[in-house]
Amino acid sequence: MLEGICVLPIIPMRVNKSDKSEMINQVLFGESFKVLQQDKKWSKIILNHDNYCGWIDNKQYQIIPKINNKFQISNKKYTNIKIANTQQPLLLGSFIPKNRKLINIINIEEKLSFCEMLPFRTWFLKIAKKYINTPYLWGGRSPLGIDCSGYTQMVYRFFNYNLPRDAFQQEKEGEKIFNFSKIKLGDLAFFGDKKTSHVGIILSRSKIIHASGKVRIDNLNQKGIYNSETNLYTHKLKSIKRILSN
Repeated sequence: MLEGICVLPIIPMRVNKSDKSEMINQVLFGESFKVLQQDKKWSKIILNHDNYCGWIDNKQYQIIPKINNKFQISNKKYTNIKIANTQQPLLLGSFIPKNRKLINIINIEEKLSFCEMLPFRTWFLKIAKKYINTPYLWGGRSPLGIDCSGYTQMVYRFFNYNLPRDAFQQEKEGEKIFNFSKIKLGDLAFFGDKKTSHVGIILSRSKIIHASGKVRIDNLNQKGIYNSETNLYTHKLKSIKRILSN
């Protein structure tokens, strides 16, 4: 089975092999995958980090050797990277192969501090808030546009945890917190009636950060998310899960 890697800043993953098909996900620079099927224009792939499956354009990736590639994670919101003789943007959360020759990386514009020695609380808040005001985009996973579960997945990436892609899958992870007074920074809150339709990251016993219209901070209580701008509850609390031990 062929192994591929994304060599553009961000590419769409679609339900079907058509430019008109719904975008269900995005693949960021440096993310690798297995190629399940391939025709003249399209490839069906499965991402290595979360096993998400869909179709991408053949022109937007390259085949790489089947080796264990180690990566660093870019924590700059935007910077530039030079591949061969072409300069292109690099987005927050992108993978940078430690083996730069793998995809012919010549230079990265800024010295990226891939891992900062900061207390968990400081570092977590710094990463989570980098996405503030990012517009909501169904299937999005970048500072240019992101959906609720794409946001939680990307934040958790910086803490060495590969969350599944969709909210209902993420809800199956970790330890359930039954006592609301026991919630803490980094816990995931899930919302909906019978089906899980939304997820956000708890900042405190009264605040949550989530992607709804844009990445924003709202009030949280045992009933759900309260939008102080509209004076309305927007999401009904369903469950709380603890995944990160800190």
